[in-house]
Amino acid sequence: MSAPLDSLQIGMHWFGERPGGLDRMFKALVESLPAQGVNVRGLVAGSADVLRDSGGVVEAFAGAGERLHTRMWQARRHSLSLKRAQAPDVVATHFALYSVPTAGVFGRIPRVVHFHGPWADESAVEGRGRLSHVMRRAIERAVYRHASRHIVLSRAFGELLEHQYGVPESSIRIVPGCVETERFEVAQSRAEARALLDLPNDRPVVFCIRRLVARMGLEELIDAIYVARQSMPDILLVIAGKGPLEPALRAKIAARRLESHVRLAGFVPDEALPLWYRSAELSIVPTLTLEGFGLTTIESLAAGTPVLVTPVGGLPEAVAPLSPDLVMPSIGYQAIGSALVDALLGRRALPDASACQDYARTRFDRSVVAAQVAEVYREAVAQG
Repeated sequence: MSAPLDSLQIGMHWFGERPGGLDRMFKALVESLPAQGVNVRGLVAGSADVLRDSGGVVEAFAGAGERLHTRMWQARRHSLSLKRAQAPDVVATHFALYSVPTAGVFGRIPRVVHFHGPWADESAVEGRGRLSHVMRRAIERAVYRHASRHIVLSRAFGELLEHQYGVPESSIRIVPGCVETERFEVAQSRAEARALLDLPNDRPVVFCIRRLVARMGLEELIDAIYVARQSMPDILLVIAGKGPLEPALRAKIAARRLESHVRLAGFVPDEALPLWYRSAELSIVPTLTLEGFGLTTIESLAAGTPVLVTPVGGLPEAVAPLSPDLVMPSIGYQAIGSALVDALLGRRALPDASACQDYARTRFDRSVVAAQVAEVYREAVAQG
């Protein structure tokens, strides 16, 4: 193995405090990079408990709820302190906003951007105003311009980074998302998982975990269950997650008279998530737009549960090598409903549990992905 590198990882939140895909990936890399010869120190917005919960590796520069100017000032102060203690060999940024305060702090030290998604565009889709969109896009452009390497989760996001942000293709490296696959390989059978979760054993169950916001396609998914119910009158969809769209989803469930067919499970604790995946015949990711990878796809596969995805962004790249039948034809509710019925009735060739787990383990386990990330860091350092 090459000589160890010292890295500074600038994240958004610590996963245990603000669960989200970016934060989960950040935590996974913080925990797995040292085994690949990359020492880690990290900065995030969070509580004083972050340092303890991360094993003394990541510190919170300010509370996530502090005013913006306080967070930015404290991020700069902490980055200066970390540099005085020991300058890193590489600075890896996972969230553009908190990278801004470090401008000028690390001089010529190579920077690697982990592009988890178009922050400005995601905010616009979720209802932020035009001024907010313009400011966020300007921040992203400034941060990405000064990086020597850019890690994206999929070819789709690589093209977006190149065309919308002007990042040269030569600096972009595709490294997929990762999970701790062993954690999702639970011992319980599907029937045992359902018993523990109070789910019926005599109905086909579909599981979906998403943040409850418009771009996730959850309203279309509920309409799709209305379609699917015509052929499968006992189908049950469980949607896990929280978000501002919850009242609208409840209204749609009532309007479609699907109260006995769609269950909103609310927030699912991280430790219970493998059981929820295991309990279902299949899971589904019905995203409408701006999906670079879809970490939940790999979580589901790691639990041995096949996952249907819409043909959006990097979702097909994540699952099509396992089976093209996991990719639905379109984002429309009619297509989703038909795909659900075909999958549950065996008209789509879904991989079995063993194939799902082998695929997740060999391609997306965090040790496999961390090795690829470490190689990009070394490349950036070698370039200088």
